[in-house]
Amino acid sequence: MIIKQNRGRQWLEWRQRVLIVVQVIGAGGCVWLFASLFSGEMGLSRYLSMRDHAKTLEQELSALRRENAALQRDITRLQHDPAKIEQLAREQLGYVRKGETVYQLAPDPEKKMESFSKP
Repeated sequence: MIIKQNRGRQWLEWRQRVLIVVQVIGAGGCVWLFASLFSGEMGLSRYLSMRDHAKTLEQELSALRRENAALQRDITRLQHDPAKIEQLAREQLGYVRKGETVYQLAPDPEKKMESFSKP
């Protein structure tokens, strides 16, 4: 038969004190982790703002990609489509074909003076 030696009251008190110290340290660590989660340089609020910023950047990137594709199509049309080239020459440079008559409408000077005189 094995008989265990009684360690005594001091041993139990010491063991309880160590257990209390470990629990206090653990609780302090939990409080510190909780506080660091919501505050600090890389806290939860910073994470949420960075996530929103990343979504915004993704939307801007997709819009820029769509715009880039549209511009590439315009470049291709300008390089290979004579009708598009003619349209731009007529609109921006005022070119006309032989035999076409150009009419330019000038504003009426009397109406122009009336619009300046009225408050």
